[in-house]
Parts: sequence; structure tokens; C-alpha cells
Amino acid sequence: MNNVTKLVRALKSASVGAVEAGTPVHITFGEVISIHPLEITVDQRFSLDQDFLIVPEQLTPYQIMIEGQPIVIRRGLEVGDSLLLLRMQGGQKYVLLDKVVEA
Repeated sequence: MNNVTKLVRALKSASVGAVEAGTPVHITFGEVISIHPLEITVDQRFSLDQDFLIVPEQLTPYQIMIEGQPIVIRRGLEVGDSLLLLRMQGGQKYVLLDKVVEA
């Protein structure tokens, strides 16, 4: 590998690092305003639909049947739920970390 190739690779690496540093991961709050389709208001400033959200299994509804009776294991998201969100690097997607409850 010659010196020019090494220099080009070093510049590419530095520029990628600079771009990533410009939009670091950010934690924010949101509120569920719709379930079907899923929509969340972020910091009372803007809304995100399901295309921009990553929902972990722990926030989805789950129930089982025992002797003909439905038993709710997880209720899932409901309108009005407060959420802790993680904006992924680049700001295009948000991960729903968990619900926020009062102590």
C-alpha cells in the first residue's frame, strides 16, 4: 500500500468520525398519542410514527389463556403512557427504552 492510499484511508476514517460525532446518541422523553397506528410525541415538539420507532418486545402486549381465562402478562403501550426514548446516532430512529412511572 502506498502513502497516497494510506492518506486517503486516514482522511476517510477521520471524516466518518467527525460526522458521527455531530449527532451523538441522545436520551429524551415521549408520550404515546396513538396505538394503531403507533405515534409518539417527543418532548411536546414533534411526533414520530412507527416508521421511526424501534419497539422492544417488553413493550408489546402479551397474554396467555389459563383454564379459558385470559391472563395479561404485559399490557403493552397505551395512549398517555410516558416513555424514555433513545435517539440513535444520526437521529433517524428512536428506540423505546421503557415506560416512565412515578415513584
